[in-house]
Amino acid sequence: MAKKKSVNELSSEELYEMAKLREQEEKESKKQELRAQAAELRAERKAMLARHKRELADMDAQISALTGRRARGAGSKGTQTGISGVVLDLLANVKKADTKQIRAELEAQGINTANLAQTLAYLKRTGRVKSAARGEYSLA
Repeated sequence: MAKKKSVNELSSEELYEMAKLREQEEKESKKQELRAQAAELRAERKAMLARHKRELADMDAQISALTGRRARGAGSKGTQTGISGVVLDLLANVKKADTKQIRAELEAQGINTANLAQTLAYLKRTGRVKSAARGEYSLA
């Protein structure tokens, strides 16, 4: 077993190596601390965003209840056109509909329903429509 040398017995090269090791340890410790802080902030941001979306949805529901029309939230870009707009209007009127009902209504209006699945997926992804069960949709 090697005997530990006192600081006075170490050479300048050995002291320099010890100092470099210590500096690297401090840098790594600082990096880990910054990563932990960033992870905390990301989690806080995610929670805040979810809370904000819920609050906006509640406010839109209140506006809709008062006016009888679907509220245009901060996320919407004005009046929807095409199949997306028709689907949103349909869901605003019936509150809940399955894919067959939506398809039938669109065909009755003379709208091509070839891309209905993609349209519903897009509306769901953007948070304007939610799906309680498979193939069953309502406004978010």
